[in-house]
Amino acid sequence: MLEGMLEGLGAALSLQNLIMVTAGCIIGTLIGMLPGLGPMSIIAIMIPIAITIGDPSSALILLAGVYYGAIFGGSTSSILINAPGVASTVATSFDGYPLARSGQAGKALTVAAISSFSGGTIGAILLMAFAPALATVALLFHSAEYFALMLLGLSAIAAFAGSGNVAKAAMMTILGLIMATVGEAALFNAPRFTMGFQDLQSGFSFITLAMAMFALPEALFLVLDPRRSKSADGSDAGEIKDLRISREEARTIAPVIGRQSLQGFFIGVLPGAGATIASFLGYAVERNLATKEEQEQFGKGSLKGLAAPEAANNAACSGSFVPLLTLGIPGSGTTAILLGALISLNVSPGPRLMLDEPDIFWSVIISMYLGNLVLLALNLPLIPYIAKLLAVPRAYLIPFILFFTLMGSYIGQNNSTELLILVGLGLAATALKFADYPLAPLLIGFILGRMLEDNFARAMQLYDGFGFILERPMTMALLALSVVLVFLPGWRARRATRIARSVAQGD
Repeated sequence: MLEGMLEGLGAALSLQNLIMVTAGCIIGTLIGMLPGLGPMSIIAIMIPIAITIGDPSSALILLAGVYYGAIFGGSTSSILINAPGVASTVATSFDGYPLARSGQAGKALTVAAISSFSGGTIGAILLMAFAPALATVALLFHSAEYFALMLLGLSAIAAFAGSGNVAKAAMMTILGLIMATVGEAALFNAPRFTMGFQDLQSGFSFITLAMAMFALPEALFLVLDPRRSKSADGSDAGEIKDLRISREEARTIAPVIGRQSLQGFFIGVLPGAGATIASFLGYAVERNLATKEEQEQFGKGSLKGLAAPEAANNAACSGSFVPLLTLGIPGSGTTAILLGALISLNVSPGPRLMLDEPDIFWSVIISMYLGNLVLLALNLPLIPYIAKLLAVPRAYLIPFILFFTLMGSYIGQNNSTELLILVGLGLAATALKFADYPLAPLLIGFILGRMLEDNFARAMQLYDGFGFILERPMTMALLALSVVLVFLPGWRARRATRIARSVAQGD
C-alpha cells in the first residue's frame, strides 16, 4: 500500500497531471457558477477530450477536477442570486442568500470557500485512509437501508421550516413527493400522471423545479417589492461591507465543518446517497444541535447554516469515489458518467484496481488534495470581484437573474416546453411564498421521492412485504432515528417552555 501511495504521489506531482488538475478545477468552478450547467453536463462533454489525452490517470484527474470544482463553485449562484443549479447546493441558498441580501455577500462566499476546502480536504484524507475498509461497509447497504436513509432525510423537514410552520413544511414535502411520481418510474415502464403530455413522460426536471422554487420568485419579489433590495438596516443589499470572518465566527463554524465533513464523507460513501442528501442532512443536524437563539437565525443568515451543507457536500463528493474506484459502483449520476469514462479508458474499477493499477488509484486520490488547494487559491482572491455582482443596479440585476433562470431551465432539457413549466411553477411558488409556505421542503420531497419509491419497491419485492423492516437491524435503526428526528423539535420546544415557566415561577 505504501509503495502504491508513493507511486501515485509521483504521478500526481508530474507536470502534466498538475496542469490537468488545475485546468479541471478552473473549468469546473466556472461551470458550477452558472445555474443549470452542472458537473454531469460538462463531464459528459469533456469525455472525448479526456480520452484523447491517452494517459488514464491524467484523464481521470482532469474529469475529477471538473467534478469537485463544479461542486466547489456551485455555491456562488446559490448565494448571490438564489439560483441553485446543482441539487447539492440547494441547502447553501437557505442561509447564503439571506447573508448576501444583508450586505454580507463577501463573508458568505468566504465561509463557503473555507467550508468547501475543509470538507473536500478532510474527505480526501479519509478516502486515502479508509477506502478499502469503507468499500466493505458500503456493500452492507441494500434497498431496505436506502429506503430508510431517504426516509431519514425526509424526517428532517422541521429543520427547513420556520417557527410554527412545521405543518406547512409537511404539506410541501408531500407535494414534492407527489410531483416526484410524475413520469416513468424505474421499476414500471409506463407513464404516470402525465395528463397526456409527452414532455412530462420523463418527469419534472430538477433544474426547472429549483429555478421555479427559488430564482424566479426572487426576481418577481424584487419587482413587486422594491424594499426587498434593502437589508434589514435600510442599507443597500448590494453593498459589500466585509469580506473577512472574525476569530469568534471562525470558532463558531469550526466544529460544524468538522462534524459535517465526517458525516458528509460517510454518506457519500454509500452508493446512491451522494452530496445532495449529505447537504440536507448536514443542515438539519446542525439546526437540531443549535441553541434556541441560534435556531432562530437558521434561514435568515446563519453562518452555521451556510458552513454545514458546504462542508458536507464537498466531503460527500470525495466519499463518492470510494464505491466508484473500489467496487465499480457509481454513487450518483456524475460518478456514473465517470465510470463510463473509466471503461472507455480501458480501466476496470473494482477491488483489484488498487493492486493492479496503483498509480491510477492513488494519483486520483492524492490529486484531490492538490485540487482543493488550487480551488482555494483560485476562489479566495476572486471573492471581492464575484461579490460585486450584487452591487449591480436592480434594473439590471432582475433581467440577469431571469436570463440565467430561463437559460438554465432550457439547457437542462433542451426543450422549450420547460420554459412554460418554469413560468407556471414559478408563479405558483410565488403565491405559496406570499402565503408563508416554505419552498425548500417541496424540493427535498421531489429530490428524495423517486429514490424513496424505487428502493421501497425493491425491498418489498425482495422480502414479499414489510418483513424487511424486522429482518434488517440497520433498517430498523435508521427508521428509529427518523422517528426521533420527527419528534425532537417538538420535544425541545416543550422542554424550553417548561424551563421558562419554572424560571418565571421561581422569580
